[in-house]
Amino acid sequence: MDAMMECCPKFDPAPWQERWVTLDGKRFAKDRVRSFLRIPLNFGAVMARNMEKIRKAEAELPGRLVLSDENSPWGADVYLEVAKEVPGAQMASISGTFLAQAYEGPYRDIPKWIADLKRRMAAKGKAVQKLYFYYTTCPVCAKKHGKNYVVLFAQA
Repeated sequence: MDAMMECCPKFDPAPWQERWVTLDGKRFAKDRVRSFLRIPLNFGAVMARNMEKIRKAEAELPGRLVLSDENSPWGADVYLEVAKEVPGAQMASISGTFLAQAYEGPYRDIPKWIADLKRRMAAKGKAVQKLYFYYTTCPVCAKKHGKNYVVLFAQA
């Protein structure tokens, strides 16, 4: 990638600090990433394949959410927010109310972030029913920006 090119804009974590987010049937293109002990093996290829379909369908949204359901050590479901149905893509919708919290640091800190978010939910008298991860930038852009932000979405 050209040093001047930027595939991921700089992320502002401020709006994502203990913010309640309601997803009311939000539309997503869904796909599966293969992983080895939660380390993604083909994330870039999955994203490229889906972005090609999304762009071809003119369904791209600026500032779209890309959520990951880390539901197995061997894979994760990824959800790319879209403006409309995307031919050739598996479509899904997500509904619910979520407590979103931005964290910054290396991915190895994710267990600490999950524990922190569970404490925040418990303080509000709620338990985490479902957890999604919003990886805000790719590793190249995170290095370029000097920050690696991940927003956790905990469904109440």
